[in-house]
This record gives sequence, structure tokens and C-alpha cells, in this order.
Amino acid sequence: MQTYTDLHPVVADPADWHLPGILRARAATYGDKVYLDVPDHDKRWSYAETLDASERIGSALLAHGQVGDRVLIMAPNSGELILTWFGAAVAGMAEVPINTGYAGTFLEHQVRTTAPRVAVVDAQFAERFVAGGDRSAFASIERFYVLGDDDAAVAAAIETLGTGGWTAEPWSVLLDAEKVELPDVRAHDLACVLFTSGTTGLSKGVMMPHAHMEFFAQECVSLTRLTDEDVYMCVGPLFHGNAQFLAAYPALLAGARFVLREKFSASGWVRQLRECGATVTNFVGVMMDWTWKQPVREDDADNQLRCIFAAPTASSIVDGFKQRFGVEAFVESFGLTETSMPFLSPYGVDRPAGAAGLLVEDYFDVRLVDPETDVEVPVGAVGELVVRTKLPWTMCTGYYGMPDKTAEAQRNLWFHTGDALRRDADGWYYFVDRFKDAIRRRGENISSYEVEQAVLGHAAVVECAAVAAPAATEAGEDEVAVFVVLEQGAEASIEELRGWCDQRLPAFARPEFVSVVDALPMTPSGKVRKIELRDWAIDLAKNAGAVA
Repeated sequence: MQTYTDLHPVVADPADWHLPGILRARAATYGDKVYLDVPDHDKRWSYAETLDASERIGSALLAHGQVGDRVLIMAPNSGELILTWFGAAVAGMAEVPINTGYAGTFLEHQVRTTAPRVAVVDAQFAERFVAGGDRSAFASIERFYVLGDDDAAVAAAIETLGTGGWTAEPWSVLLDAEKVELPDVRAHDLACVLFTSGTTGLSKGVMMPHAHMEFFAQECVSLTRLTDEDVYMCVGPLFHGNAQFLAAYPALLAGARFVLREKFSASGWVRQLRECGATVTNFVGVMMDWTWKQPVREDDADNQLRCIFAAPTASSIVDGFKQRFGVEAFVESFGLTETSMPFLSPYGVDRPAGAAGLLVEDYFDVRLVDPETDVEVPVGAVGELVVRTKLPWTMCTGYYGMPDKTAEAQRNLWFHTGDALRRDADGWYYFVDRFKDAIRRRGENISSYEVEQAVLGHAAVVECAAVAAPAATEAGEDEVAVFVVLEQGAEASIEELRGWCDQRLPAFARPEFVSVVDALPMTPSGKVRKIELRDWAIDLAKNAGAVA
């Protein structure tokens, strides 16, 4: 049986797998070489400048906090966001990146759960912390630092936060701090709390030690064959792990130049590649399909691109994509925020259609099991992926503030992913479906529970269930389908329910399909039969022309 044998860590000693040490080592080696390049803002920082700024920010954070604190970060892509992340790390604090689409109960839950003392937010989001809702969720926050290039907007945001009783200052004051003696950060210290969607409950904050984030980056360096001669362009949001530990961190680890874009543009993608000389980039979800569907240009292959890390890879167009854009290799993996990536695809090796990768056997034990009994299923059969690490601290240490969910996920001494996979006789692993109720849409993980809670807030709605429906495009993952039961005698049109969702859900979580039904299918124990609802959702999508 084949396994992945190409992983040779850049940093040999796992005790050194922490961001502060790697940042200092790379600054010592590369000095004036540009690490962080943000062309949309016309800003760049060398390795040495990145270290200096990070240590100043870390010193400032410690002046009003302590080692172990959580630092909330909520901002669009910017160099300042990365410097804040690195600054928290060198201060021995854990970053909590928040999705910029979050407001109301979504935002309140994540802040309440992690209880950050300091928040770094873009000026445009200040109002969300003082608007109506449960203000007690933000009670842990003592101080805000406000980001933004518009001084007037920053000043207005500081005034807004002041009305909420908070101390707030411009982010720039962090760079003015005098350096202090910074703590010795260890590989097993908490580096990040990154939220991932729950199954039937609230989204969960994954506790990621430094070694966990670093190992993710090590795997990406191996997967893409990243070196200090590469330019890695990222177009995804930094509140996602894909942009943090599968783009920014691998570039740092390899000594490459990291090019950060504000956002993805299918029409502007090739132009962006050319402008920065990118040799490596990544796609998430439908990005690959959207780019492929752009009008063909004679100069599409006029770029330096060598490798694309696409998860998932749209296998039906990959050969044409490589030829059209002059790409040497597509690579893919399978993993979760909680587990790192147990499966990687060897660089330049043809893999069967739909295969995500081979087992990284030196670092992981995996099984495919019956989700009810945890008994291993035969080769070729579909089972739930369960994972164990062979190296300490390279998987999550649990869910922040949710010991019950931690215990549930780690039953029988294996981490239960909730994902259905199969393995062929040659050792290739294939993602099949989700045993969980989380929905993944356009690169975003969505908790069905949180969607349901938002819809249930409508006065006419008595019951609601959200499930995944098929997307219209390959690798487009899911659409959100919502089934609603109305209070007896109440009325609410589909348009009214959509408008309700538009006001209360982030754009990526708003349902594509809304259906009012007489009753939801139930099990004898009174639980909603979501397996049946998924069949209903398929019918909705077919009737709407979303699937063939």
C-alpha cells in the first residue's frame, strides 16, 4: 500500500516548532529580504522589519495583558493583521481570528466563549460591538485597538467604542511601544483558537498549540515544494486557517515572499499572478471553477506559476487548467483544523480522480470506522475517519470552553472527524460525504444549528432545519437549504423569510433554498431525520436547476 513519504520537516527539532522562534530564525537568515508584500495597499515588510514590528506589538499587548490571554482579531486582509497575529504570538498570547461577516449572535458566541481581554478590529466593525444584542458577551474586553487607513474613520470608531465604555486607541500606537523582555514560548503553548462549525450545536473554538500550526505549515511546504526562491500569493481571508497556516506561515517557514491580496478575483487572478511573479498559490472551494469559467485569453499562460494547492481539486478540469494557465502541478490534501492533514498528494504524481491523498504514515494513525460502533470497515467501504497523531502537540488539544464536545470528539482515544471517506487497495483516500451536519459553502464552514437559530427567531416559525443541498458547480461544495414549519394559523412568504435571513445571517450562510413544509421528518426519539431532509434538498436543487 502506498503512503506519503516526502515529508521532511524544515525545522528538525519539534521543540522548536513555535512561531516566535521561527520568526527570529528567519529574520536572522533573510534580514532585508521582503517577507510580507501587500500590493493592494502598497506596503511591504522585510523579515527583519516583520520581527521588529511583531516584538513591539507583543510588548504593547503585554503592557495591558499577560501571557495566556486571548487576542481577538477582526479585520479584512492587511499586513497589519499578520503583524498583530505575530505580535500576539511573541507575547505568549493566543490569537482569536473572527470572521468579518459575523455580527449579532454569531459574534457574541465566539467572544463570550474565548473571553479575550484585548480586541484588534477594523474601524468598520466597531459598531457591531455596541449595537443591540447581548452586550454581556463582550464583557471580557478591556481595550480595543482600531485598524484602518482612513484617520477619520478610525477616530469615529474610537468614539463609538468609547460610548460603550471601552478604552480604544489607534492600532498604530502598538508600533510605538518600547520593547520589553518577551516570554519564552514553547511548542505546546496555545497559539490560536480558530472556530470551526459544529454539527448540531454552536461553532467550536479549536485550541491549536504552536506545534500544531507549525506542523500544518511544514506539511504545506512539503506538499507544494516551497523554497526561499518562491513567491506564494494568497487571496483568501486571514480569518481562515487556509490563509494563515497554509499560506502565510509556510512562506515564513520556507523563507519565501508572501504576497497577500485583499480578496479573490476570478477575472483579475492571472493579472495578479503576473504583477507579483507568484510561483505558488492556493484555491479553496469554487475558486478554481470560477477562474476556469473566465473568458480564455491568449496570454493566460504568461505567468510564473508552478504549483496550485487546491482543496478540493476539480478533477474534471484539472488537465485543461494546467495547460491553459501553464501550471506544472496541482496538489491536494485532506484534513481538518483539528487534525492537521493526515493525507497529502505527492507532488507531480498522477492520482486517481477524486483522490485526496495518501496517508502521512510517519506522523498519523488513521482508521475508517462504523460511526455507531467505532469498528473498522473493510478496504473499499465507506467509514468515518478517526485520527491519532504520533507526535505530541500536532493536533488540537480540544475545544475552548467546551469539555463535553472535546470528550465526544475524542472518544475511544481517537479523534472522530465526522467525515465519511473510503480507501482503495493502493492506499488512496477519497472524501465521500459528511456524517456531520455542518455545511460547507464557498470556502466557509457553516453550523446548521446557528442558521436554524436565526430562522427560529421569526415570530411565525415554530420549527426549522438546515441541511446541505448540492451546489451547481464542481468543487462548489454545498448550498444551504432551510425547511420551515410555521405556527398554526401564521403566514410568512418565502420572500419574507429570505429577507429575515438576509438581516441576521452572514452572506455566506444565507439559504439558497427555503421551503415551507407541514412537518419535519422525525425519528421515534423525536430528532429531525436530516438524512431524509437531504433528499428533499436534492429535489429542491433539481427543481431549481442547480444539479443535473
